[in-house]
Amino acid sequence: MKPKEVTALLRERGFKVTPQRLAVYDVLAHTTAHPNAETIYQELQPYYPTMSLATVYKALAILCEVGLAQELNLGEEAFRYDANTSHHPHIRCTCCGRVDDIMEDLSSEAMEKQAADETGYAITDHQYYFFGVCPDCQKAAGRGKH
Repeated sequence: MKPKEVTALLRERGFKVTPQRLAVYDVLAHTTAHPNAETIYQELQPYYPTMSLATVYKALAILCEVGLAQELNLGEEAFRYDANTSHHPHIRCTCCGRVDDIMEDLSSEAMEKQAADETGYAITDHQYYFFGVCPDCQKAAGRGKH
């Protein structure tokens, strides 16, 4: 999304547009690494030396609320964030912590229907996470793909 569109959406939803909020979104929009708040804070610190980690957390909460980012709970100490808000699964390496997107359709509609049928729940959202060892860690361990 372009900066003008981000600015318009924030204003439309009643949030002030600050350079820090725009910078946090810019970091997310230009990475596929799924950073946590601390990583974003470290990246922006040289450009915004007076910005606090709390400001980054608040910006991330606002970006999630307006639909510009999604929060990922991958079983780590801190949530990660993704500017790609489409429903797509993620996979995390249990060795190095790398997180990648899985953009292939994995029949989430069928799984949602089955979950709803089995439980009686009205499903409103879903997130799917896979865990394994990434190709780089497999290579480093000399295991390679079989």
